[in-house]
Amino acid sequence: MIVKNVQVEVKMNNYLENLNDEIKNYFKVLEPEFPEWLNDYINTPELLKQQYISMTCGTIYSNLFESNFFYSSLDHSIGVALIVWHFTHDKKQTLSGLFHDIATPAFKHCVDFLNGDYMNQESTEDLTTQIISNSKEIMSLLERDNIRLEEVNDYHIYPIADNDTPNLSSDRLEYSLSNALFTYKLLDFEIIKKMYNDIKVGKDENNIEELEFTDENLALDFVKVTSKMSIIYREYRTIYSMQLIADILKRLSEDGLIAKSDLYNLKELDIIDIIQKSVYRDVFNKWKKAEKVLISEEKPSGVYVVNLTSKIRYIDPLVNEKRISIINENAGKVIKDNLNYKTDKYVYLENISL
Repeated sequence: MIVKNVQVEVKMNNYLENLNDEIKNYFKVLEPEFPEWLNDYINTPELLKQQYISMTCGTIYSNLFESNFFYSSLDHSIGVALIVWHFTHDKKQTLSGLFHDIATPAFKHCVDFLNGDYMNQESTEDLTTQIISNSKEIMSLLERDNIRLEEVNDYHIYPIADNDTPNLSSDRLEYSLSNALFTYKLLDFEIIKKMYNDIKVGKDENNIEELEFTDENLALDFVKVTSKMSIIYREYRTIYSMQLIADILKRLSEDGLIAKSDLYNLKELDIIDIIQKSVYRDVFNKWKKAEKVLISEEKPSGVYVVNLTSKIRYIDPLVNEKRISIINENAGKVIKDNLNYKTDKYVYLENISL
């Protein structure tokens, strides 16, 4: 059985100083010359809250999943900001990347499942402007740097920071690299470095800027890994876990044990502590200890069952301004197989009812 020990609280004045060496070295790949001006923004209360939210949407707490590496939502946001800075050296675009997940609640996209938005997983993004504008520290920094709120509160307006699936953006690139390196251990550090250093800014089919590869073989390897992770993000054990967490949160709310605001103000471990003191502790602990989900063509009775599909996250990157799926038959097949992956059966665990 895997022992889960994934989160350590550290009191800090400078978040980056206390990061482990693995993440520090990864950040150096993304941007060898760290933009020191970014530190003031990182160390604001609204962003520091993100250090207690796992990028794995809570799945890291169960033995259904192999990883025990805690990579936070804040780590991801810093990584996105570093990629944007690396390719643009534009403060506004970089800050939009840093802020893009500032409205992320505990258990991340599980709250989208709670909100019924498991296909788009964007239900919490509307709070971004509110959180930034309500922060005296962030607004003071923006005023100092002569930057308007509307220039940094929506990273969708900057194609290098974010663009539509299946294009390659800083956001998609970051969570792909960090998940492959830390969470699922599908690529080692040297390959990550080689892939990243092959990327440049190019133009897509509509003459819009997009990150692209120059080496077709590296792009193919990237597609293979990201397609594998795309399935992990929405396979049976994942959708079961995210919906179960969402439903436990819903029950806690209905029972008056947590409020919606708690998802934005409490650490994941704080909420887990609330679960452990509730009538849902046995369900949560059975899920924590489980090592395999069960799949059925027919809906089983007497147990908690999940039957749904989820958002498809996939990338079809450019290689010198041409989609790899068009110029590389193998890449096209890998992407097609990924898109054809279905979760149309019932998934459950024995002895778990809710």
